[in-house]
Amino acid sequence: MNMRSMRSMFIYLLIAVGVMAIFLTVFNEPFGGSSEIPVSRVISLASENKLETIEISGDTLTAVGYDGSRYTSRKESGSSILEQLEAAGVSSGAGGVDVSVKGSGGLGSLFGILINFLPIIFFGAILLFMMKQAQGSTSQTFSFGKSKARVFDSDNPTVSFSDVAGVDEAKEELQEVVEFLKSPERFLALGAKIPRGVLLMGPPGVGKTLLARAVAGEAEVPFFSISGSEFVEMFVGVGASRVRDLFDTAKKNAPCIVFVDEIDAVGRQRGAGLGGGHDEREQTLNQILVEMDGFDTGTNIIVLASTNRPDILDPALLRPGRFDRRVTLDSPDVKGREEILNVHSKGKPISEDTDMEAIAKQTAGFSGADLMNLLNESAILAARRDKKTITYDEMAESIDRVIAGPERKNKVVSDKEKRMVAYHEAGHALVAHLLPHADPPYKVTIVARGQTGGHTRFLPEEETQLVTQNQLEARLAAALGGRVAEELVFYEVTTGAGNDLEQATNIARAMITRLGMSKKLGPRTFGKREELVFLGREISEQRDYSDTVAETIDDEVHGLIQHAYDIAKELINTNMGKLSALASHLVEHETIEGDELKDLLDQAPAVSVN
Repeated sequence: MNMRSMRSMFIYLLIAVGVMAIFLTVFNEPFGGSSEIPVSRVISLASENKLETIEISGDTLTAVGYDGSRYTSRKESGSSILEQLEAAGVSSGAGGVDVSVKGSGGLGSLFGILINFLPIIFFGAILLFMMKQAQGSTSQTFSFGKSKARVFDSDNPTVSFSDVAGVDEAKEELQEVVEFLKSPERFLALGAKIPRGVLLMGPPGVGKTLLARAVAGEAEVPFFSISGSEFVEMFVGVGASRVRDLFDTAKKNAPCIVFVDEIDAVGRQRGAGLGGGHDEREQTLNQILVEMDGFDTGTNIIVLASTNRPDILDPALLRPGRFDRRVTLDSPDVKGREEILNVHSKGKPISEDTDMEAIAKQTAGFSGADLMNLLNESAILAARRDKKTITYDEMAESIDRVIAGPERKNKVVSDKEKRMVAYHEAGHALVAHLLPHADPPYKVTIVARGQTGGHTRFLPEEETQLVTQNQLEARLAAALGGRVAEELVFYEVTTGAGNDLEQATNIARAMITRLGMSKKLGPRTFGKREELVFLGREISEQRDYSDTVAETIDDEVHGLIQHAYDIAKELINTNMGKLSALASHLVEHETIEGDELKDLLDQAPAVSVN
């Protein structure tokens, strides 16, 4: 419990005590069972021999009668009740009224004083509380424009370059930043200007934020981290004020690193917002530009920023003198994925026979965040199975969980539907297995996961950045293999091929309109994609071609898809025996993968049917 909470509790307690005291003071008579009478009446009752005892406490008299009745009275200050009783002929002590006197000092009188002053104390406490609340609101108002950046202590770095894997080129680029912060005199002696800003670009999950924190850990300097969205508020001028406060704090702690995560939240191109050129976001961006220009050459402050949308950033941010260096982080290759798996597996009981290289080959396209999630899912799955170590089986199953979602064990599937799904997935695998330019199938399953009733996972023999036209045409045929198998076996088609058709159409249209793979239309692109920078996504496509060309594009797309469909149909029709063998195995075992899948497709007879 903090001091502020304790102070508030004390004030509330004081108010409660004051209310109770006032209540007891006002309603003392009913609760005490006594009535207040004048002093003369007390003397009269004593003379009538109706009082047993009289207790004197200061100026307060408490008289008790023989019948149990109680009376209270107040005498004049300085007067003596004993003298008044003696004057009335009433004896005190034995044979008369028992008179006892209590001291006027001590706790009793102190309590009486407190009782008298409690109303004043009570209202004073209320006034003090109201003033504290007003002061707190005022302080919050004045701190509204303060930066919300989180500061990481340089004395206890939590992340270093050893914790980052799969981005070796990016680490080399940022190593210079670390060297400058550690020993800037080496660079300044040669007249070198260190980049004021470094922009980390790449898709989500590749490790941009982690790499920025690793730079701070290696350089052993203060690290100020803030998200781009934390600058922007609905009140005008707050964002710019927070930017000024952030950079003022950074200058006091130089050398240091200022990291702005998701800078595209405030760094979008100006003039594209709904408020024209005067909205709050643009004022914040202007202040960032001013602050980065205002760095002294001797101020060792480096601004790191990350974004996955560099195309929408304002050109003023990207010019030399601001973000001089841009570091691109891509999805890791097979070697990088293996290194990332080894990094995230530290501290986890991984079985010794687990082949991380094999897992890395099966996770093509996975980002660093995906691989971390894969290991976490594997650990959860191993704990669910009451295992002490994480084995290859858990990691292999976790790949499917990351790609397609968790297994739907409670889904009721009829025998007919199960056979249709088996033949559908077998069609994909068979066509990809027979085509020389297609990625070979690695795993086929009819276990329902996520929104799919089954799926076929392909494993490329080698990862390349370039894709040939033959490979794209093979992917078209493999995507249509499931629908072709349904048509040839059951003489009808199902809705299961909806996603396959969408995928095939997108590939074919990209081949024609963006990749120039049409003999009839030639090597050119068609259509200019437009987007609203403020919204940050593609809205429409501007046609830069005639209606005649549009018709030709449709014909070419249809021709590619139909040609791939005919190839898949011919392959399945002439290898129906292999298709049936694989489908039967899936119906019985639900899953097949690796060498077992390859051996089954190689050894099963073709048995052509017409």
